[in-house]
Amino acid sequence: MATPLRVLVHGGGIGGLTLAVALARRGHSVEVAELREQFDALGVGIIQPSNALHVMREIGILDDCLAVGFEWEVLTICDPAGRPVAKIPQPRMDEAPANNGIPRPALAQVLGRAATEAGARVHFGTTITELADDGAGVDVTLSDGSTGRYDLVVGFDGIGSPLRTRLYGDRFRPEYTGFANWRVTLPRRADLQGVLMSTGNLAAKALLTPITDELMYLGSVFAEAEDFRPDPERAHEQLTERLADFSGPVAEALAQITDPSTVVYSRISQVTVDAPWHVGRVVLAGDAAHASTPHLAQGAAMAVEDALVLAQELDATEDVAAALQAWEDRRRPRAMFVQSLSRAILKQETGTPTTPEEDELLKIGIPGAAHVLVKPY
Repeated sequence: MATPLRVLVHGGGIGGLTLAVALARRGHSVEVAELREQFDALGVGIIQPSNALHVMREIGILDDCLAVGFEWEVLTICDPAGRPVAKIPQPRMDEAPANNGIPRPALAQVLGRAATEAGARVHFGTTITELADDGAGVDVTLSDGSTGRYDLVVGFDGIGSPLRTRLYGDRFRPEYTGFANWRVTLPRRADLQGVLMSTGNLAAKALLTPITDELMYLGSVFAEAEDFRPDPERAHEQLTERLADFSGPVAEALAQITDPSTVVYSRISQVTVDAPWHVGRVVLAGDAAHASTPHLAQGAAMAVEDALVLAQELDATEDVAAALQAWEDRRRPRAMFVQSLSRAILKQETGTPTTPEEDELLKIGIPGAAHVLVKPY
């Protein structure tokens, strides 16, 4: 697109800041409305698989991500005692590294710095309070009282997306899957050079994931009642109870947890916007449009792919409507594949009945999906 656009990104998380970097470096005027007061992120760490790292390379920050994370290439599958039963090399996309474990706050800092250096303006502590799309542009009022007119408003505002509610009301609310994620950051084992997944004939699996030279996180998924919340005084003990059948590295990691406040608990929900992801000049992307379970480690990867592909399609034509349709045509099949297979894996691993369609997807498996997802998006 030869004519620079004025774009408001609602949400300064991983996807929103990736879009801000991609657009600002292409010469567009970008503003970000972020509810937090600084570049930060909740949670522990995440995995950046090769397709996500390919995006980081495309927007010029791959080396920065690798510098604050932990690059790895092999997934080790273990029995409940921690004895290795398989080592699975991880595929690469266009020579991007196979994987990078990274703390969420560190990634937020890398992306935030890149966005501001590229020229994006960030409104911290703000959200959209008024929005009017007249077809030629979008008039927006933010919660700090500032106003602006934009060619495009993009909602990377998460699974609870206020922008999605503004567009669709309660039609596409988050659906709780019946399972929740327990995670805690710990000192990295010296011998942990990649993800170690400990599993077996159990209704659980546990993962140790390196995220820096010094840190790793322990993660596990369990069926939990929708209204369950860990006891703030004994969350670490509750996690230990759930993983009582594990020994070896998992048990050693659990023994290090003495502070219940370090345990991060999050319910696993899913969102499927089964309607256009763009309405006029207002767009939903990332978790706001297609939140998935974490079983393929592709949630953040799908968000950054959304961002880069949107920037590419806006480059390809002067017609904003045509660019948005082309973007959605490219993104929807891939994001829905990830969501459907990830949910099927969750059900398979936890003994939940699967549908015939999910059984077909499960034939692909996690290794097969990894090879699919390192092909061009």
